[in-house]
Amino acid sequence: MPIEVDVAVLGGGPGGYTAAIRAAQAGRSVVLIERDKLGGTCLHRGCIPSKALLRSAEVFATIRAAASYGIMVPQEGVAVDWPAVISRKAGIVDQLHRGLEALMKQHRIQVLSGSGRIMGPSIFSPSSGSVFVELANGESETVVPRHLIVATGSRPRRLEGIPYDGQAIVTSDEALAWESFPESVIIVGGGVIGVEWASMLSDFGSKVAVVETAERLLPGEDKEISSEIRKALERRGVEIHTGVKLDASSVRIGEGEVACEIESPSGKSPLAAQRMLVSVGRQGNVEGIGFENTDIKTAGGFVAVDPLTLQTGERHIYAIGDCIGGVQLAHAAMHEAAVAVDHLLGAPVPAVRSADRDIPRCVYSRPEAAAIGWTEAAAKERGFDVKTARVPLRVLGKALVHGETEGFAKVVADRATGDLLGVHLVGAHATELIAEASLAKLLDAVPWEIARSIHPHPTLSEALAEVTAALGGGAGHA
Repeated sequence: MPIEVDVAVLGGGPGGYTAAIRAAQAGRSVVLIERDKLGGTCLHRGCIPSKALLRSAEVFATIRAAASYGIMVPQEGVAVDWPAVISRKAGIVDQLHRGLEALMKQHRIQVLSGSGRIMGPSIFSPSSGSVFVELANGESETVVPRHLIVATGSRPRRLEGIPYDGQAIVTSDEALAWESFPESVIIVGGGVIGVEWASMLSDFGSKVAVVETAERLLPGEDKEISSEIRKALERRGVEIHTGVKLDASSVRIGEGEVACEIESPSGKSPLAAQRMLVSVGRQGNVEGIGFENTDIKTAGGFVAVDPLTLQTGERHIYAIGDCIGGVQLAHAAMHEAAVAVDHLLGAPVPAVRSADRDIPRCVYSRPEAAAIGWTEAAAKERGFDVKTARVPLRVLGKALVHGETEGFAKVVADRATGDLLGVHLVGAHATELIAEASLAKLLDAVPWEIARSIHPHPTLSEALAEVTAALGGGAGHA
């Protein structure tokens, strides 16, 4: 007999499990279908394991700089125990995974471990949307929901012509499973993932080269953020090549070495390292799901949805998270889960989908970077008469106390209205500080209101008070 439920969720990543929990909390019967493990890419191959490695790298870098804090550590005794680093990462992932499994039981959500495929109209339902599930144990189930939420996520995009082998040449998925530490690495791609891996591996002591086709690292962020991150990485010995293209046909795996050539307007140059990590974006998991049995459309490799309600071409089927494109962030998927579930529930005060620009963007390198809203250039392109203010973190007592003075806070505002257009941070704990700017955007706060709110002293949060005061002519100290 088919399993009949109010809501079925296809995919158990941050968007999927958030949608399942929200629907269950509203009293709906829910089935969640996941072909791998609860938590999806974020928990097992993305956010959590990579940040665990970044933290270990940060601790190692701090210990090596202990003398600057008056703490003497014999440097010859400081080393990276790579198996222990990997073990710590695995332990964190396992603990969170067990927590998710407990949440499913707590909310009485039935979890089916297997691959789901959407069916067209059948004996089970006059409309498409039923899901045939091939279970991991070889058996099968058919789920017939009133509403279906597709949350199938994404995977690393691969460059054609590169001989990936899962060890010497990898995507970020395989790099997280490296059993030995690479002495040298070529990172293809200078976006968020590439920058984070460059920061982490250089802190661990690897010789790193970054290859980016755009004219700067983090091309989607404010130019000043890109410049600050580049300077920080280069100070640690990272070799950065921007405005160049990797010649995929030149990539060769040799004896303990990956060799390639990069092309620039001035010609070709050779590069070689022990390993190569390719991080050139992600593509939606939209194949083999059964969309051809429905009126669901895809565009550019992602599921096409109503931008406000997240409904697909089948109005009872929704899609959220990485599989619909956009900013492709775990917290964006969680937000979209709330929007979709509230809409299908007919909630009296439904969640409203935020524009991509109003979703915080974070880079967990050292130093960190975070932003929300328009960059200065993007705001100007859209016709705003822009005014900006910038305050370096070195003016803050807490930054000096922590010995982490790299970076700045920058605010972009509309000169005519005073409206807050964008906030851009580089420095220690920037990914935590951006939450205040996110709240300000939600409440439509103007810079002087942020400046007038009382920020504790000494804290890094004073950066936002200082920069907004500077923008509005207030009484800051910078």
